[in-house]
Amino acid sequence: MSSATPPSAQPAAAPTVIACDIFCAVIDNFGDIGVCWRLARQLASEHGWLVRVFVDDLHAFQKLCPSLALDRARQAIGGIVIEHWREPAHAGDTLEVADVVIEAFACELPPIYVAAMARRERAPVWLNLEYLSAEDWVADFHLRPSPHPRYPLTKTFFFPGLGPGTGGVLKERHLDAARMAFEASQPAREAWWLETTGRAPPPATATVISLFAYENPAVDSLLEQWRDGAEAVVLLVPEGRISGAVARFFGLPSFTAGSHAERDSLSAHALAFTAQAGYDPLLWASDVNFVRGEDSFVRAQWAAKPFVWHIYPQADDAHLPKLDAALAHYARSLPGDARNALARFWHAWNGAGKPDWAEFQRHHAVLKRRAAEWAGELALIGDLAGNLALFAKTQLK
Repeated sequence: MSSATPPSAQPAAAPTVIACDIFCAVIDNFGDIGVCWRLARQLASEHGWLVRVFVDDLHAFQKLCPSLALDRARQAIGGIVIEHWREPAHAGDTLEVADVVIEAFACELPPIYVAAMARRERAPVWLNLEYLSAEDWVADFHLRPSPHPRYPLTKTFFFPGLGPGTGGVLKERHLDAARMAFEASQPAREAWWLETTGRAPPPATATVISLFAYENPAVDSLLEQWRDGAEAVVLLVPEGRISGAVARFFGLPSFTAGSHAERDSLSAHALAFTAQAGYDPLLWASDVNFVRGEDSFVRAQWAAKPFVWHIYPQADDAHLPKLDAALAHYARSLPGDARNALARFWHAWNGAGKPDWAEFQRHHAVLKRRAAEWAGELALIGDLAGNLALFAKTQLK
């Protein structure tokens, strides 16, 4: 007769429904809240978590989520609670501590919240979600614990990455099916063009390019090359920090949503800044995607199209090793000439030299094949939300 384990000795069962708080301080642009909002929605929809997001900049958030009300301290959107994180010490009007606490991008949790975490009967799983990096050291630091100096709490570093041993990147379960359905449906593509630009799709002989970038001194040279090239280029420009340069090139006072301009081989459409769900079809509709920061960089990889990354610039060119690390992963299986052309173009777009569009386009076919292969390789790491949820569950057992 086997003896049963006394109830007091049995491990506590993981909560049937996991509550999660995500804290996000918007440092610049939309990358911080973009990643946090995408993660929140995926944890809620695919893993059944009860998610609350603390964010300090509702105006930036509203650009990605137009239904957000700017004047509400607390609101729910799609089952996710949004708290306006009004000041660093603020932790909601009613102090509640979740099972999983995510401190995004090293924003500091409110001291009152950390103290409440320490008083909780079962300490929450505390994760510091870091910025995405493709550098080799990321795998060594991923899931590394950091004990709190005063409280009996441990924070774990969770690193997104492009290689094995990292947290991976965000990808919803339905994304591939949605992309393939869009690409296979001519009526869907035609409807997208009419809704987005007011015009029918361009002829198949035109190269469609989406341009989403920070201010960039290389853009004038590239616009000139597209204008003077032998092949038609159709440019799709979401409203943003590059819009002023495009307006100046065409001699316009502005290049706001709905604007259209043409010059020789180049035609350009200005698009409204879109909510997250609307950005993926823009990538799918384009032949080459220029992206910036973190969130659109990841979405471009899942779009399985050739892309050019404008990495967030840092002082003393600290961003360039991160750019080269991403290239090392993405371009490793390309033939030497295509790999070198891609690297030269990425470097030129990030401030080192003049971009050579003709050289880049000579390798379009091989870059297109590589883009599809890379999306498959990246998927093998697992998606970030799934990897994070799995780790949290092991800690809650």
